[in-house]
Amino acid sequence: MKLVFCGTPEFAVPTLEAVLAAGHEVALVLTQPDRPAGRKMELLVPPVKQSALKYGLEVIQPERIKVNDELRGRLEAIQPDAILVVAYGRIIPAWMLDLPRFGNINLHGSLLPKYRGAAPIQWAVANGETETGVTTMQLDAGLDTGDVLLERRVAIGPDTTAAQLFPQLSHIGAELVVTTLAGLEDGSVRRRPQDHAGATLAPILTREDGRMELVSRTAQEVYNRWRGFYPWPGAHDVFRGKRILVHRMHVGGEGLGLGCGQLDWSTGELVVGAAEGTALLLDEVQLEGKQRLSGMDFVRGFQLKQGEILG
Repeated sequence: MKLVFCGTPEFAVPTLEAVLAAGHEVALVLTQPDRPAGRKMELLVPPVKQSALKYGLEVIQPERIKVNDELRGRLEAIQPDAILVVAYGRIIPAWMLDLPRFGNINLHGSLLPKYRGAAPIQWAVANGETETGVTTMQLDAGLDTGDVLLERRVAIGPDTTAAQLFPQLSHIGAELVVTTLAGLEDGSVRRRPQDHAGATLAPILTREDGRMELVSRTAQEVYNRWRGFYPWPGAHDVFRGKRILVHRMHVGGEGLGLGCGQLDWSTGELVVGAAEGTALLLDEVQLEGKQRLSGMDFVRGFQLKQGEILG
């Protein structure tokens, strides 16, 4: 097929490479503009752009696509068989949806209709799901509401993090896109409407999502959210009036009878109480403006006193 590829982050790179390896022609790549990032605000080149240039593909980085006569003219001249959309970060306008004969094919990082939205992988882990996957779907005007084409399921282990799932799902998804294109071409892949009644949302993450909320969440719930949200927004709380980040944690320390947020280190490990009598071991922490420390180094370095509270 003749394709146009729309994608931006590392998650999209395996799909771009897979469709090229399968013999498809990628006539044009759309990606987000280079953005300043980091403390030095240096321009960050999107991973998809880096990969596309390596293969000698033409790349454009429009600031807007909904009303863009130049882009529209380019795509109408190409007349792609399909437009592939993988973590592009833009809402696809109606004129693009209607252009290719096979439509706009999206790779989404969940088992639709669950976890529609910007952060499906993170929220699936944060909510304690034991299974997720990837879905190819036909984009429509809604938010991840289009017809499903194919899906692949992947187990989520009890200690698996979203950061570990991202590369795994990106490669499984790349294979699924290639299979989907072949199935569309030979007619073996049929569209299946989503069950909208079973839809859940996976909104874009905010800093507030990383709040531990030990009073209302059990240790397992806090741990699941850390697995889903690390490294950003991570897991954080307040200690002595300053923000404290928890870089590593695990569930444990039950039986100490700790109140919510109460700290204890009598067992030789730093433990904090959570809701319903549960507890967490804080393996590595970092007070705002300070270096990372193991739990017990934190106890010694800041001379913790019995009865101190996190939160």
